[in-house]
Amino acid sequence: MDTESTYSGYSHYSGHSKKAQRQGRDRHKSPRSKDGSRSEKSVTIQAPTAEPLLGNDSSRAEEAQDDNWGETTTAITGTSEHSMSQEDISRISKDLEDSVGVECKRYFLLTLAAVLGLLVFLTPIAFILLPQILRRTELEPCGTACEGLFISVAFKLLILLIGTWALFFRQPKADLPRVFVFRTLILVLIFLLVFSYWLFYGVRILESKDINYQGIVQFAVSLVDALLFVHYLAIVVLELRQLQPMFTVKVVRSTDGESRYYSLGHLSIQRAALVVLENYYKDFSVYNPLLLTASKARAEKHMAGLKVYNVDGPDNSASGQSRAMIAAAAHRRDSSHNELYYEEADHERRVRKRRARLVVAVEEAFTHIKRLQTEEQPKAPGEVMDPREAAQAIFPSMARVLQKYLRTTRQQHYHTMESILQHLAFCIANNMTPKAFLERYLSPGPTLQYNKDRWVSKHWTLISEEAVTKGLRDGIVFVLKCLDFSLVVNVKKIPFIKLSEEFVDPKCHKFALRLQSETSV
Repeated sequence: MDTESTYSGYSHYSGHSKKAQRQGRDRHKSPRSKDGSRSEKSVTIQAPTAEPLLGNDSSRAEEAQDDNWGETTTAITGTSEHSMSQEDISRISKDLEDSVGVECKRYFLLTLAAVLGLLVFLTPIAFILLPQILRRTELEPCGTACEGLFISVAFKLLILLIGTWALFFRQPKADLPRVFVFRTLILVLIFLLVFSYWLFYGVRILESKDINYQGIVQFAVSLVDALLFVHYLAIVVLELRQLQPMFTVKVVRSTDGESRYYSLGHLSIQRAALVVLENYYKDFSVYNPLLLTASKARAEKHMAGLKVYNVDGPDNSASGQSRAMIAAAAHRRDSSHNELYYEEADHERRVRKRRARLVVAVEEAFTHIKRLQTEEQPKAPGEVMDPREAAQAIFPSMARVLQKYLRTTRQQHYHTMESILQHLAFCIANNMTPKAFLERYLSPGPTLQYNKDRWVSKHWTLISEEAVTKGLRDGIVFVLKCLDFSLVVNVKKIPFIKLSEEFVDPKCHKFALRLQSETSV
Protein backbone atom coordinates (compact mmCIF):
# COMPACT_ATOMS: atom_id res chain seq x y z
CA MET A 1 0.00 0.00 0.00
CA ASP A 2 1.39 3.44 -0.88
CA THR A 3 2.31 6.15 1.61
CA GLU A 4 -0.62 8.43 0.76
CA SER A 5 -3.23 5.81 1.61
CA THR A 6 -1.40 4.90 4.80
CA TYR A 7 -1.28 8.52 5.89
CA SER A 8 -4.98 8.93 5.16
CA GLY A 9 -5.68 6.01 7.52
CA TYR A 10 -3.79 7.67 10.34
CA SER A 11 -5.53 10.98 9.65
CA HIS A 12 -8.84 9.12 9.90
CA TYR A 13 -7.85 7.67 13.27
CA SER A 14 -6.58 11.07 14.45
CA GLY A 15 -9.98 12.53 13.60
CA HIS A 16 -11.65 9.92 15.81
CA SER A 17 -9.34 10.75 18.69
CA LYS A 18 -9.94 14.49 18.29
CA LYS A 19 -13.68 13.86 18.29
CA ALA A 20 -13.31 11.92 21.54
CA GLN A 21 -11.30 14.78 23.02
CA ARG A 22 -14.04 17.31 22.10
CA GLN A 23 -16.64 15.10 23.75
CA GLY A 24 -14.45 14.91 26.84
CA ARG A 25 -14.19 18.70 26.94
CA ASP A 26 -17.98 18.98 26.82
CA ARG A 27 -18.25 16.62 29.75
CA HIS A 28 -15.52 18.20 31.87
CA LYS A 29 -15.31 21.99 31.78
CA SER A 30 -11.64 22.77 32.33
CA PRO A 31 -10.53 26.10 33.84
CA ARG A 32 -9.06 28.67 31.51
CA SER A 33 -6.47 31.35 32.07
CA LYS A 34 -7.24 35.06 32.32
CA ASP A 35 -6.77 35.78 28.62
CA GLY A 36 -9.30 33.08 27.68
CA SER A 37 -6.74 30.51 26.37
CA ARG A 38 -5.66 27.29 28.00
CA SER A 39 -2.91 27.69 30.57
CA GLU A 40 -1.35 24.30 29.71
CA LYS A 41 -1.71 21.89 26.79
CA SER A 42 -1.47 18.39 28.25
CA VAL A 43 -3.39 15.16 28.74
CA THR A 44 -3.82 14.02 32.31
CA ILE A 45 -5.12 10.73 33.65
CA GLN A 46 -6.62 9.78 36.95
CA ALA A 47 -5.26 7.10 39.23
CA PRO A 48 -6.55 3.61 38.32
CA THR A 49 -9.67 2.60 40.19
CA ALA A 50 -11.14 -0.80 40.88
CA GLU A 51 -12.71 -0.88 37.40
CA PRO A 52 -11.05 -2.98 34.70
CA LEU A 53 -8.08 -1.30 33.06
CA LEU A 54 -8.90 -2.19 29.47
CA GLY A 55 -12.61 -2.52 28.90
CA ASN A 56 -13.84 -5.08 26.41
CA ASP A 57 -16.62 -2.84 25.19
CA SER A 58 -17.32 -3.64 21.58
CA SER A 59 -18.17 -0.04 20.68
CA ARG A 60 -14.89 1.18 22.12
CA ALA A 61 -12.94 -1.45 20.21
CA GLU A 62 -14.70 -0.52 16.97
CA GLU A 63 -13.94 3.13 17.51
CA ALA A 64 -10.28 2.45 18.21
CA GLN A 65 -9.68 0.01 15.37
CA ASP A 66 -8.65 1.60 12.08
CA ASP A 67 -9.18 -0.22 8.81
CA ASN A 68 -6.01 1.14 7.29
CA TRP A 69 -3.86 -0.20 10.13
CA GLY A 70 -5.21 -3.69 9.63
CA GLU A 71 -4.54 -3.56 5.90
CA THR A 72 -1.01 -2.28 6.25
CA THR A 73 0.21 -4.32 9.18
CA THR A 74 -1.51 -7.67 9.38
CA ALA A 75 -2.45 -8.63 5.82
CA ILE A 76 0.05 -10.66 3.78
CA THR A 77 -0.76 -10.50 0.08
CA GLY A 78 0.63 -12.46 -2.82
CA THR A 79 1.67 -16.08 -2.79
CA SER A 80 1.87 -17.29 0.80
CA GLU A 81 3.73 -20.32 2.05
CA HIS A 82 0.66 -21.09 4.20
CA SER A 83 -1.64 -21.69 1.23
CA MET A 84 -4.13 -24.52 1.64
CA SER A 85 -4.56 -27.37 -0.79
CA GLN A 86 -7.05 -30.22 -0.91
CA GLU A 87 -4.51 -32.49 0.80
CA ASP A 88 -4.07 -29.96 3.59
CA ILE A 89 -7.83 -29.78 4.11
CA SER A 90 -8.10 -33.57 4.28
CA ARG A 91 -5.15 -33.69 6.66
CA ILE A 92 -6.77 -31.08 8.89
CA SER A 93 -10.01 -33.07 8.97
CA LYS A 94 -8.01 -36.17 9.93
CA ASP A 95 -6.29 -34.20 12.69
CA LEU A 96 -9.69 -33.13 14.00
CA GLU A 97 -10.82 -36.75 14.10
CA ASP A 98 -7.62 -37.72 15.89
CA SER A 99 -8.13 -34.89 18.39
CA VAL A 100 -11.63 -36.18 19.14
CA GLY A 101 -10.14 -39.64 19.79
CA VAL A 102 -7.51 -38.13 22.07
CA GLU A 103 -10.17 -36.26 24.03
CA CYS A 104 -12.19 -39.46 24.49
CA LYS A 105 -9.09 -41.35 25.63
CA ARG A 106 -8.17 -38.62 28.10
CA TYR A 107 -11.64 -38.48 29.64
CA PHE A 108 -11.78 -42.27 29.81
CA LEU A 109 -8.50 -42.44 31.72
CA LEU A 110 -9.61 -39.62 33.99
CA THR A 111 -12.90 -41.39 34.73
CA LEU A 112 -11.10 -44.67 35.40
CA ALA A 113 -8.70 -42.97 37.84
CA ALA A 114 -11.62 -41.23 39.60
CA VAL A 115 -13.50 -44.50 40.01
CA LEU A 116 -10.40 -46.22 41.40
CA GLY A 117 -9.79 -43.34 43.81
CA LEU A 118 -13.39 -43.47 45.02
CA LEU A 119 -13.06 -47.22 45.58
CA VAL A 120 -9.85 -46.70 47.57
CA PHE A 121 -11.40 -44.15 49.94
CA LEU A 122 -14.65 -46.04 50.44
CA THR A 123 -12.98 -49.39 51.15
CA PRO A 124 -11.74 -48.66 54.74
CA ILE A 125 -15.11 -47.13 55.61
CA ALA A 126 -16.88 -50.21 54.21
CA PHE A 127 -14.62 -52.53 56.25
CA ILE A 128 -15.75 -50.75 59.42
CA LEU A 129 -19.46 -50.38 58.60
CA LEU A 130 -20.29 -53.78 57.05
CA PRO A 131 -20.01 -55.81 60.32
CA GLN A 132 -22.19 -53.24 62.07
CA ILE A 133 -24.83 -53.55 59.36
CA LEU A 134 -24.80 -57.35 58.91
CA ARG A 135 -24.47 -58.64 62.50
CA ARG A 136 -24.47 -55.82 64.99
CA THR A 137 -25.69 -57.91 67.94
CA GLU A 138 -23.06 -60.63 67.55
CA LEU A 139 -20.01 -58.31 67.67
CA GLU A 140 -17.91 -57.79 70.76
CA PRO A 141 -18.24 -54.31 72.27
CA CYS A 142 -15.77 -51.70 71.02
CA GLY A 143 -13.63 -50.39 73.86
CA THR A 144 -11.64 -47.20 74.29
CA ALA A 145 -8.74 -48.38 72.13
CA CYS A 146 -11.14 -49.35 69.35
CA GLU A 147 -12.84 -45.95 69.43
CA GLY A 148 -9.44 -44.24 69.27
CA LEU A 149 -8.76 -46.11 66.05
CA PHE A 150 -11.79 -44.38 64.50
CA ILE A 151 -10.06 -41.01 64.97
CA SER A 152 -6.85 -42.40 63.49
CA VAL A 153 -8.66 -43.71 60.40
CA ALA A 154 -10.51 -40.41 59.89
CA PHE A 155 -7.39 -38.22 59.98
CA LYS A 156 -5.33 -40.62 57.88
CA LEU A 157 -8.03 -40.68 55.22
CA LEU A 158 -8.17 -36.88 55.25
CA ILE A 159 -4.38 -36.65 54.78
CA LEU A 160 -4.52 -39.25 52.02
CA LEU A 161 -7.34 -37.36 50.29
CA ILE A 162 -5.42 -34.08 50.28
CA GLY A 163 -2.22 -35.77 49.10
CA THR A 164 -4.00 -37.64 46.31
CA TRP A 165 -5.70 -34.46 45.12
CA ALA A 166 -2.38 -32.59 45.05
CA LEU A 167 -0.46 -35.37 43.26
CA PHE A 168 -2.90 -36.90 40.80
CA PHE A 169 -5.81 -34.54 40.18
CA ARG A 170 -4.01 -31.76 38.32
CA GLN A 171 -5.06 -30.13 35.08
CA PRO A 172 -3.08 -31.75 32.27
CA LYS A 173 -0.65 -29.47 30.42
CA ALA A 174 -0.50 -31.52 27.23
CA ASP A 175 -1.83 -34.59 25.46
CA LEU A 176 1.01 -37.11 25.29
CA PRO A 177 1.06 -39.81 22.61
CA ARG A 178 1.53 -42.63 25.14
CA VAL A 179 0.52 -43.29 28.73
CA PHE A 180 2.76 -42.34 31.63
CA VAL A 181 4.29 -45.69 32.58
CA PHE A 182 5.11 -44.99 36.23
CA ARG A 183 1.72 -43.48 36.93
CA THR A 184 0.05 -46.50 35.36
CA LEU A 185 2.17 -48.81 37.51
CA ILE A 186 1.15 -46.90 40.64
CA LEU A 187 -2.53 -47.25 39.71
CA VAL A 188 -2.10 -50.97 39.07
CA LEU A 189 -0.33 -51.38 42.42
CA ILE A 190 -3.17 -49.59 44.22
CA PHE A 191 -5.75 -51.77 42.49
CA LEU A 192 -3.91 -54.98 43.44
CA LEU A 193 -3.56 -53.79 47.04
CA VAL A 194 -7.26 -52.98 47.42
CA PHE A 195 -8.29 -56.17 45.63
CA SER A 196 -6.10 -58.29 47.93
CA TYR A 197 -7.57 -56.65 51.04
CA TRP A 198 -11.11 -57.26 49.76
CA LEU A 199 -10.31 -60.95 49.16
CA PHE A 200 -8.89 -61.35 52.65
CA TYR A 201 -11.80 -59.42 54.17
CA GLY A 202 -14.41 -61.51 52.38
CA VAL A 203 -12.85 -64.88 53.26
CA ARG A 204 -11.54 -64.34 56.79
CA ILE A 205 -14.07 -61.85 58.19
CA LEU A 206 -17.38 -62.05 56.33
CA GLU A 207 -17.51 -65.81 55.68
CA SER A 208 -16.01 -66.85 59.01
CA LYS A 209 -18.24 -64.33 60.84
CA ASP A 210 -15.47 -62.92 63.00
CA ILE A 211 -16.90 -61.16 66.07
CA ASN A 212 -13.70 -59.35 67.16
CA TYR A 213 -14.70 -55.85 66.09
CA GLN A 214 -11.47 -54.24 67.31
CA GLY A 215 -9.49 -56.58 65.06
CA ILE A 216 -11.69 -55.60 62.11
CA VAL A 217 -11.06 -51.91 62.76
CA GLN A 218 -7.34 -52.62 63.09
CA PHE A 219 -7.48 -54.36 59.71
CA ALA A 220 -9.02 -51.22 58.16
CA VAL A 221 -6.28 -49.09 59.77
CA SER A 222 -3.60 -51.32 58.22
CA LEU A 223 -5.15 -50.73 54.77
CA VAL A 224 -5.02 -46.96 55.25
CA ASP A 225 -1.38 -47.21 56.37
CA ALA A 226 -0.53 -49.25 53.26
CA LEU A 227 -2.23 -46.66 51.06
CA LEU A 228 -0.19 -43.88 52.69
CA PHE A 229 3.01 -45.78 51.93
CA VAL A 230 1.93 -46.21 48.31
CA HIS A 231 1.31 -42.47 48.12
CA TYR A 232 4.83 -41.85 49.45
CA LEU A 233 6.18 -44.22 46.79
CA ALA A 234 4.25 -42.28 44.12
CA ILE A 235 5.83 -39.00 45.28
CA VAL A 236 9.33 -40.50 45.04
CA VAL A 237 8.79 -42.09 41.62
CA LEU A 238 6.73 -39.38 39.94
CA GLU A 239 8.21 -36.20 41.41
CA LEU A 240 11.53 -36.63 43.25
CA ARG A 241 13.22 -39.05 40.84
CA GLN A 242 13.35 -36.54 37.99
CA LEU A 243 14.69 -33.60 40.01
CA GLN A 244 18.38 -34.58 39.93
CA PRO A 245 19.93 -33.48 36.59
CA MET A 246 21.38 -36.42 34.70
CA PHE A 247 21.28 -35.31 31.04
CA THR A 248 21.96 -32.16 29.04
CA VAL A 249 19.85 -31.61 25.94
CA LYS A 250 20.66 -29.25 23.10
CA VAL A 251 17.60 -27.88 21.30
CA VAL A 252 18.15 -26.41 17.81
CA ARG A 253 15.48 -24.75 15.68
CA SER A 254 15.81 -26.05 12.14
CA THR A 255 15.03 -22.82 10.29
CA ASP A 256 17.41 -20.27 11.82
CA GLY A 257 19.70 -22.43 13.99
CA GLU A 258 18.78 -20.78 17.31
CA SER A 259 19.72 -23.15 20.12
CA ARG A 260 19.39 -23.55 23.89
CA TYR A 261 20.72 -26.01 26.47
CA TYR A 262 18.65 -27.57 29.27
CA SER A 263 19.37 -30.01 32.09
CA LEU A 264 16.94 -32.89 32.63
CA GLY A 265 16.63 -35.79 35.05
CA HIS A 266 15.37 -39.32 34.55
CA LEU A 267 12.48 -38.76 32.14
CA SER A 268 10.90 -40.64 29.29
CA ILE A 269 11.33 -39.27 25.78
CA GLN A 270 7.77 -37.96 25.58
CA ARG A 271 7.99 -36.18 28.95
CA ALA A 272 11.39 -34.75 28.00
CA ALA A 273 9.78 -33.45 24.81
CA LEU A 274 7.08 -31.80 26.91
CA VAL A 275 9.70 -30.08 29.10
CA VAL A 276 11.53 -28.89 25.98
CA LEU A 277 8.35 -27.38 24.52
CA GLU A 278 7.50 -25.63 27.80
CA ASN A 279 10.93 -24.00 27.79
CA TYR A 280 10.76 -23.25 24.07
CA TYR A 281 7.75 -20.97 24.44
CA LYS A 282 9.52 -18.83 27.05
CA ASP A 283 13.19 -18.97 25.97
CA PHE A 284 13.25 -18.96 22.16
CA SER A 285 12.48 -15.81 20.24
CA VAL A 286 9.24 -15.94 18.29
CA TYR A 287 9.47 -17.66 14.92
CA ASN A 288 9.28 -15.08 12.11
CA PRO A 289 8.79 -16.66 8.66
CA LEU A 290 9.15 -13.27 6.93
CA LEU A 291 12.87 -13.18 7.75
CA LEU A 292 13.39 -16.51 5.97
CA THR A 293 11.29 -15.31 3.05
CA ALA A 294 13.57 -12.29 2.69
CA SER A 295 16.69 -14.46 2.50
CA LYS A 296 15.07 -16.73 -0.10
CA ALA A 297 14.05 -13.72 -2.17
CA ARG A 298 17.63 -12.42 -2.05
CA ALA A 299 18.97 -15.76 -3.30
CA GLU A 300 16.40 -15.89 -6.10
CA LYS A 301 17.29 -12.34 -7.10
CA HIS A 302 20.96 -13.31 -7.44
CA MET A 303 20.04 -16.16 -9.80
CA ALA A 304 17.41 -14.22 -11.73
CA GLY A 305 19.99 -12.34 -13.80
CA LEU A 306 21.45 -15.49 -15.38
CA LYS A 307 20.54 -15.84 -19.07
CA VAL A 308 21.90 -18.45 -21.49
CA TYR A 309 22.07 -17.92 -25.24
CA ASN A 310 22.68 -20.77 -27.68
CA VAL A 311 25.23 -19.58 -30.24
CA ASP A 312 26.71 -22.98 -31.20
CA GLY A 313 23.60 -24.43 -32.79
CA PRO A 314 21.09 -27.00 -31.54
CA ASP A 315 23.63 -29.85 -31.37
CA ASN A 316 25.64 -28.46 -28.45
CA SER A 317 22.70 -26.92 -26.63
CA ALA A 318 22.73 -29.13 -23.52
CA SER A 319 26.48 -29.10 -22.88
CA GLY A 320 26.81 -25.46 -23.81
CA GLN A 321 24.04 -24.36 -21.49
CA SER A 322 25.45 -26.37 -18.61
CA ARG A 323 28.93 -24.90 -19.08
CA ALA A 324 27.52 -21.41 -19.37
CA MET A 325 25.43 -21.85 -16.22
CA ILE A 326 28.43 -23.14 -14.25
CA ALA A 327 30.62 -20.25 -15.41
CA ALA A 328 27.93 -17.67 -14.67
CA ALA A 329 27.22 -19.16 -11.25
CA ALA A 330 30.91 -19.06 -10.37
CA HIS A 331 31.10 -15.42 -11.44
CA ARG A 332 28.01 -14.63 -9.41
CA ARG A 333 29.41 -16.41 -6.38
CA ASP A 334 32.55 -14.29 -6.48
CA SER A 335 30.56 -11.06 -6.25
CA SER A 336 27.49 -12.15 -4.24
CA HIS A 337 29.18 -11.70 -0.87
CA ASN A 338 29.76 -8.02 -1.64
CA GLU A 339 26.08 -7.57 -2.50
CA LEU A 340 25.05 -9.36 0.68
CA TYR A 341 27.39 -7.19 2.75
CA TYR A 342 26.03 -3.92 1.36
CA GLU A 343 22.42 -5.09 1.61
CA GLU A 344 22.82 -6.00 5.29
CA ALA A 345 24.66 -2.75 6.01
CA ASP A 346 21.92 -0.74 4.32
CA HIS A 347 19.23 -2.65 6.21
CA GLU A 348 20.97 -2.07 9.55
CA ARG A 349 21.33 1.62 8.74
CA ARG A 350 17.61 1.93 8.00
CA VAL A 351 16.71 0.01 11.17
CA ARG A 352 18.90 2.27 13.33
CA LYS A 353 17.46 5.38 11.68
CA ARG A 354 13.84 4.36 12.17
CA ARG A 355 14.56 3.13 15.66
CA ALA A 356 15.94 6.55 16.59
CA ARG A 357 12.85 8.22 15.14
CA LEU A 358 10.60 5.85 17.06
CA VAL A 359 12.36 6.47 20.38
CA VAL A 360 12.13 10.24 19.94
CA ALA A 361 8.44 10.08 18.92
CA VAL A 362 7.47 7.88 21.87
CA GLU A 363 9.40 9.99 24.39
CA GLU A 364 7.76 13.13 23.02
CA ALA A 365 4.31 11.53 23.21
CA PHE A 366 4.85 10.45 26.82
CA THR A 367 5.70 14.03 27.83
CA HIS A 368 2.03 14.95 27.30
CA ILE A 369 0.96 12.49 30.01
CA LYS A 370 0.76 13.61 33.61
CA ARG A 371 -0.53 11.42 36.43
CA LEU A 372 -2.91 13.17 38.78
CA GLN A 373 -3.19 12.45 42.45
CA THR A 374 -6.64 12.31 44.06
CA GLU A 375 -6.37 15.78 45.59
CA GLU A 376 -5.22 17.32 42.29
CA GLN A 377 -8.13 16.07 40.15
CA PRO A 378 -10.64 18.90 40.92
CA LYS A 379 -8.13 21.59 39.91
CA ALA A 380 -6.65 19.82 36.88
CA PRO A 381 -5.77 22.30 34.07
CA GLY A 382 -6.47 19.80 31.27
CA GLU A 383 -8.82 16.95 30.60
CA VAL A 384 -9.07 14.05 33.01
CA MET A 385 -8.97 10.71 31.18
CA ASP A 386 -8.63 7.08 32.06
CA PRO A 387 -5.63 5.10 30.73
CA ARG A 388 -7.48 3.86 27.65
CA GLU A 389 -8.54 7.36 26.59
CA ALA A 390 -5.06 8.73 27.24
CA ALA A 391 -3.54 5.98 25.08
CA GLN A 392 -5.96 6.79 22.26
CA ALA A 393 -5.07 10.47 22.55
CA ILE A 394 -1.29 10.12 22.20
CA PHE A 395 -1.19 7.09 19.90
CA PRO A 396 -1.62 9.00 16.57
CA SER A 397 1.59 10.96 17.18
CA MET A 398 3.66 7.75 17.27
CA ALA A 399 1.59 5.38 15.13
CA ARG A 400 3.13 6.20 11.75
CA VAL A 401 6.72 5.95 13.00
CA LEU A 402 5.98 2.72 14.86
CA GLN A 403 4.36 1.16 11.81
CA LYS A 404 7.38 1.99 9.62
CA TYR A 405 9.74 0.48 12.18
CA LEU A 406 7.68 -2.72 12.44
CA ARG A 407 7.64 -3.03 8.67
CA THR A 408 11.40 -2.56 8.45
CA THR A 409 12.06 -5.21 11.11
CA ARG A 410 9.30 -7.45 9.65
CA GLN A 411 7.30 -7.63 12.88
CA GLN A 412 4.09 -6.07 11.56
CA HIS A 413 2.15 -9.35 11.51
CA TYR A 414 2.62 -9.82 15.27
CA HIS A 415 1.22 -6.46 16.39
CA THR A 416 -2.22 -5.08 15.62
CA MET A 417 -3.33 -1.59 16.45
CA GLU A 418 -5.60 -2.87 19.21
CA SER A 419 -2.78 -4.84 20.88
CA ILE A 420 -0.50 -1.79 20.75
CA LEU A 421 -3.22 0.39 22.29
CA GLN A 422 -3.74 -2.13 25.08
CA HIS A 423 -0.02 -2.27 25.80
CA LEU A 424 0.21 1.53 25.75
CA ALA A 425 -2.71 1.86 28.17
CA PHE A 426 -1.11 -0.76 30.43
CA CYS A 427 2.18 1.18 30.50
CA ILE A 428 0.39 4.47 31.21
CA ALA A 429 -1.68 2.99 34.04
CA ASN A 430 1.39 1.50 35.72
CA ASN A 431 3.50 4.65 35.32
CA MET A 432 6.04 2.96 33.03
CA THR A 433 8.64 4.85 31.03
CA PRO A 434 8.81 5.13 27.22
CA LYS A 435 11.74 2.70 27.24
CA ALA A 436 9.57 0.11 29.01
CA PHE A 437 6.84 0.60 26.40
CA LEU A 438 9.28 0.17 23.49
CA GLU A 439 10.92 -2.98 24.91
CA ARG A 440 8.29 -5.18 23.27
CA TYR A 441 8.90 -3.74 19.79
CA LEU A 442 12.64 -3.03 19.68
CA SER A 443 13.58 -6.70 19.93
CA PRO A 444 11.52 -9.85 19.25
CA GLY A 445 10.42 -11.52 22.45
CA PRO A 446 9.49 -15.11 23.30
CA THR A 447 6.37 -16.72 21.90
CA LEU A 448 4.43 -16.33 25.17
CA GLN A 449 4.67 -12.55 24.81
CA TYR A 450 2.30 -12.53 21.85
CA ASN A 451 -1.35 -13.42 21.46
CA LYS A 452 -2.10 -17.11 20.93
CA ASP A 453 -3.71 -16.26 17.60
CA ARG A 454 -0.26 -15.19 16.39
CA TRP A 455 1.46 -18.43 17.36
CA VAL A 456 2.61 -20.36 14.33
CA SER A 457 3.19 -23.59 16.26
CA LYS A 458 0.43 -25.13 18.39
CA HIS A 459 0.31 -28.79 17.37
CA TRP A 460 3.55 -30.77 17.58
CA THR A 461 4.58 -34.20 16.35
CA LEU A 462 7.22 -36.23 18.20
CA ILE A 463 9.53 -38.17 15.87
CA SER A 464 11.88 -40.67 17.50
CA GLU A 465 13.63 -43.90 16.54
CA GLU A 466 13.18 -45.16 20.10
CA ALA A 467 9.89 -45.82 21.85
CA VAL A 468 8.68 -42.59 23.40
CA THR A 469 7.99 -44.36 26.72
CA LYS A 470 11.67 -45.30 27.11
CA GLY A 471 13.93 -43.24 29.33
CA LEU A 472 16.56 -40.83 28.15
CA ARG A 473 20.05 -42.10 27.50
CA ASP A 474 23.26 -40.76 26.00
CA GLY A 475 23.16 -40.12 22.26
CA ILE A 476 19.40 -40.17 21.70
CA VAL A 477 18.13 -37.72 19.07
CA PHE A 478 14.45 -36.91 18.62
CA VAL A 479 12.62 -34.24 16.64
CA LEU A 480 9.63 -32.09 17.57
CA LYS A 481 7.95 -31.05 14.34
CA CYS A 482 5.24 -28.48 13.71
CA LEU A 483 3.82 -26.94 10.56
CA ASP A 484 6.71 -24.70 9.47
CA PHE A 485 9.78 -25.80 11.39
CA SER A 486 11.10 -28.42 13.78
CA LEU A 487 13.15 -28.63 16.96
CA VAL A 488 16.03 -31.11 16.89
CA VAL A 489 16.90 -32.38 20.38
CA ASN A 490 20.24 -34.08 21.07
CA VAL A 491 20.68 -35.79 24.46
CA LYS A 492 24.06 -36.00 26.18
CA LYS A 493 24.72 -37.57 29.56
CA ILE A 494 26.34 -35.37 32.19
CA PRO A 495 29.85 -36.82 32.71
CA PHE A 496 30.94 -38.29 36.01
CA ILE A 497 33.09 -35.75 37.83
CA LYS A 498 35.91 -36.87 40.10
CA LEU A 499 36.81 -34.13 42.56
CA SER A 500 39.92 -34.40 44.72
CA GLU A 501 41.07 -32.27 47.63
CA GLU A 502 44.43 -30.67 48.29
CA PHE A 503 45.19 -28.96 51.57
CA VAL A 504 47.27 -25.78 51.61
CA ASP A 505 48.80 -24.73 54.91
CA PRO A 506 48.25 -20.99 55.48
CA LYS A 507 51.72 -20.74 57.09
CA CYS A 508 53.40 -21.58 53.80
CA HIS A 509 52.41 -18.23 52.25
CA LYS A 510 55.87 -16.64 52.73
CA PHE A 511 57.62 -14.56 50.09
CA ALA A 512 61.06 -13.00 49.61
CA LEU A 513 61.91 -9.87 47.61
CA ARG A 514 64.64 -10.34 45.03
CA LEU A 515 66.31 -7.07 44.08
CA GLN A 516 68.02 -6.60 40.75
CA SER A 517 69.94 -3.70 39.30
CA GLU A 518 67.31 -3.11 36.60
CA THR A 519 64.40 -2.78 39.03
CA SER A 520 63.16 0.57 40.31
CA VAL A 521 62.65 -0.63 43.91
